[in-house]
Amino acid sequence: RLVAAPFAVPGDFSSAAYFLAGAALVADSNVELTSVGLNPTRTGLLQVLREAGARIRLEGRELTGGEPVGTIRVRGGVDLEAMEIYGDLVPNAIDELPLLAVVATCAHGETRLRDAAELRVKETDRLATVASELTKLGARIRELPDGLDITGPTELVGTEVDSQGDHRLAMALAIAALKARGTTVIHNAECVEISYPGFFDDLRQLAPDA
Repeated sequence: RLVAAPFAVPGDFSSAAYFLAGAALVADSNVELTSVGLNPTRTGLLQVLREAGARIRLEGRELTGGEPVGTIRVRGGVDLEAMEIYGDLVPNAIDELPLLAVVATCAHGETRLRDAAELRVKETDRLATVASELTKLGARIRELPDGLDITGPTELVGTEVDSQGDHRLAMALAIAALKARGTTVIHNAECVEISYPGFFDDLRQLAPDA
């Protein structure tokens, strides 16, 4: 016999990730995200950003419905270092890898992504589309069979890019646009409705000048 009970659903880490990365990249940012799911099998991006030097703090961690949940605080204004993303880190950050490619364009040195051939069979071939669209913005990227080499920091310049119908790529390009000089136009951006219908509204609240 089932009995009614209150149940809190943690905030989706993959959705929160775009604001975490944006805050890490933009000077003077100070972003707090509350009640975010912190299952360690899904939060590889946190590990990578911390190793790159991002100022990230976790607070108020607790279990909710058997899942770890907490508040994430991120502050910008720190020079980030290149990242090494391979092995066990890849499945723990698989949906955030296009976003980490954006971060890599702003990090000092050469970021190496390996063991990520799975990205070729997502909504798009994400290795190819990430490389092609970020290159339009001025990024220095070399595409490999199972990954990417990205050299930074690069001054990104606004231009027209295309999500190619991939919601993860559309949101990653929006974060790249925060760092790009000039105006960036993202074609087929409506695909974000698949996973985060209010994404652009929330982004405008945090970055009203974007």
